[in-house]
Amino acid sequence: MNALHTLAATQLAVTAGVTDELDKVLGIIAWLVTAAGVAGLMMVGSRMALAVKTGEFEEHLSQFLMVLGACVIGATAGPIVGFVL
Repeated sequence: MNALHTLAATQLAVTAGVTDELDKVLGIIAWLVTAAGVAGLMMVGSRMALAVKTGEFEEHLSQFLMVLGACVIGATAGPIVGFVL
């Protein structure tokens, strides 16, 4: 039984060492997705503000929803990959 615990601990240590690099890459990608989401929402918001100021009423809701959908996909990608690994 002790040998089984030792083998399991060794396997977990090897697996943790392998996924360290993947965790770093996923962390960087998560930060980039967050920055892109904030930038996208700011761009859509500025377009909405300019459209109201100039009196042109365009449909910005579809752009807003597209950016929010991309944020949701990006936010859920990391936990899904973490669950699979």
